[in-house]
Amino acid sequence: MRGIVAIVGRPNVGKSTLFNRLIGSRLAIEDPTSGVTRDRIYGKCYWNGVEFTVIDTGGVVIKSDDIFQQEIKKQVDLAIDEADLILFVVDTHDGITPLDIDIANLLRPQRKPVLLIANKTDSSSIYHYHTEFYQLGFDKIFPISAKNGLGTGEMLDVVVELLPEMKDDELDYPRIAIVGKPNVGKSTILNTLLGSERSIVTPIAGTTRDTIYEVYNKFDHKFYLVDTAGIRKKSKINDNIEFYSITRSIRAIESADVCILVLDATEGIGAQDLNILSIINDNKKSVVLAVNKWDLIDKDTKTANEYRKMLMEKLAPQDHIPIIFTSAIKRQRLLQVLEVVKKVYDERKKRIPTSTLNKIMLNEFEKNPTPLYKGKKVKIKYCTQLPTPYPSFVFFCNSPRYIKEPYKRFTENKIRQHFGFDGNPVIIYFREK
Repeated sequence: MRGIVAIVGRPNVGKSTLFNRLIGSRLAIEDPTSGVTRDRIYGKCYWNGVEFTVIDTGGVVIKSDDIFQQEIKKQVDLAIDEADLILFVVDTHDGITPLDIDIANLLRPQRKPVLLIANKTDSSSIYHYHTEFYQLGFDKIFPISAKNGLGTGEMLDVVVELLPEMKDDELDYPRIAIVGKPNVGKSTILNTLLGSERSIVTPIAGTTRDTIYEVYNKFDHKFYLVDTAGIRKKSKINDNIEFYSITRSIRAIESADVCILVLDATEGIGAQDLNILSIINDNKKSVVLAVNKWDLIDKDTKTANEYRKMLMEKLAPQDHIPIIFTSAIKRQRLLQVLEVVKKVYDERKKRIPTSTLNKIMLNEFEKNPTPLYKGKKVKIKYCTQLPTPYPSFVFFCNSPRYIKEPYKRFTENKIRQHFGFDGNPVIIYFREK
């Protein structure tokens, strides 16, 4: 394991295309529109047996009054501080621009290696154009094409040569995805927990576009925290960039262990929140409900118990989901969210001994036998927990086709009653013995 490489440059020079090529997947959004990437995005690159971390950053505009450009600049500064080596990307077709000069002036004082990457050198006819960039004052220039991979091998050889040796730091931590509608406070929760501006936060819905992974290692909690773009209805997705952002959010749910579904306390739980919950359920993920912006609720007219009761009515029959009332701005109960997440994750990994399971559940079936179906009685003989990442159980019986949905729900409720599994899906299978 080696160090960290940051990719920086002005907008629309192909930084995200290079990032995706280095990590071998389309993690960062690629689009001809400038300013698509806003937050820092992390990925792993493997080259000649060496592994290192790559950071993609937003396009830098040094002097701008735009709120996003100011926040992007902050993210780039943080990436530069974190990095052991910097890839400064320019566009061979455009030549040197005033923005390139501004960024070069920002990078030259850095006491770390800077490699100048002349991107979009797609053919031999324009290969010599890269020599113009020596005016920026850097020793090493690599003419490449991030799109088709031309020249990236030579660049990576030098990158791994310059990176410092580091210990293998591959962590097998639970993945916790922070999900929800746009503008419910997901990024503020992440930044507050980490104690740094890891994600850009503005009052504008849809600010976060990329999926952000960050290790959280505090207060005896060790997680990968994943901030995601807000998921809204398909009918309200009005451009390709937002479509890809939401796709990545759904993929983050698919790869997570536990999802923190963030609600806006001032809006309650709506149809789209329930849609996101159904995505979590469809992927058999654990879930904790964080009702954010609780500081904005008038406590004289609505108590937490009343609000919880209202949520339970909307969530029925999923009354096993833990609910915590939080305020990211006021730093209220965020650590309690992580404590509950840890409990839910431990429940997800819990295994019930087969002997215990049979003793308790077969006794329940004897007290509450399956209803007769066309005069036939179903006899459940044996049960065991399956070795799946989530709690799932198989019950062997003589005629599983006669067991209907209500009895499956009864079985699930009895398992929860005796063994817990709060916040987790419990999947029930009936099979012929």
